[in-house]
Amino acid sequence: MSQMLNTGVRWTIHDVELFAENEGTRYEIVDGELFVTRAPHFKHQQTCGRIFRQLDVWSESTGLGEAVINPGVLFSESDNVIPDVVWATKETLALTLDEEGHLTGAPDLVVEVLSASQEDLRRDKEAKLKLYSSRGVKEYWIADWRSRKLEVYRREQTQLNLVATLFSSDIIISPLLTGFSCTVNQFFPA
Repeated sequence: MSQMLNTGVRWTIHDVELFAENEGTRYEIVDGELFVTRAPHFKHQQTCGRIFRQLDVWSESTGLGEAVINPGVLFSESDNVIPDVVWATKETLALTLDEEGHLTGAPDLVVEVLSASQEDLRRDKEAKLKLYSSRGVKEYWIADWRSRKLEVYRREQTQLNLVATLFSSDIIISPLLTGFSCTVNQFFPA
């Protein structure tokens, strides 16, 4: 469940650094707008883990890149997010991973798992889609464990566009992930 703090203020990473450590709370800034998220649903986390596992096993077998859960992605002072899962080529990681272990540029693939609230839906389907599109993410997946659906957005010229809506028995493949293939159902808990 997330809450947006819309006070007319443009938030930056420096503002968030002043907040007290609060276990289970995630702070993200998209275009200067602060989103505060509490610990997500158990099945949300299972979905993240399952998507990560599929990408990680494939990455280990191919050696083409790395998958990670909840990395910090610091695009700028006013665009600082923590996607659910990302995958990046070794080349992308070499260019964007800073000394603190944060990505400072676009991962190749970003995955967000939807939560139930309207604010979360707006954040992932509007604010983050726009951010990832403008920052050069090549592919963006939005997973909905409740409806067992995966929306696939792919970069076409200068922006991310919806190219497929896949359901449980559909197979996910990607030109970005050579040889990767699994049924969408493998992403979702029973």
